[in-house]
Amino acid sequence: MEGYKHILLAVDFFEHDGNVAEKARDLADKYQAKLSIVHVVDNLPIIDAGYGVDIPYNLDLTSELMASAKTRLAKLAEKLAVAEDNLWLEAGSPKLEIIRLAEQNKVDLIVVGSHGRHGLALLLGSTANSVLHHAPCDVLAVRLPGK
Repeated sequence: MEGYKHILLAVDFFEHDGNVAEKARDLADKYQAKLSIVHVVDNLPIIDAGYGVDIPYNLDLTSELMASAKTRLAKLAEKLAVAEDNLWLEAGSPKLEIIRLAEQNKVDLIVVGSHGRHGLALLLGSTANSVLHHAPCDVLAVRLPGK
């Protein structure tokens, strides 16, 4: 079996990302593969003030989220020794952006965290599940501790 050459770690910055990141780093070390990291800021719905929520028109939530994510992504990259040109910060649908980046960059393994949802939560969809079923390469879904 030939080893992996390019591993893509998809992070969402929830509390157990460290477990997933360490797994990806270990695999990259084992296979002497390039490790890249992606974080996707999910599209935010536009809220109609008619529903009773007042949001100032000059507030740009996406820009605020992107700035915060950029800082967190840089810290994670430093911890995992990932070069800046192997970091991607995107806005959009996480499942679509992860798959697009994997295809464009010839990734041969995507590492994601999974809560192992079932029932209604699975029907509503999860990023890990969508990536698993639509990725052009292998996917490692690292089980996250449940609550």
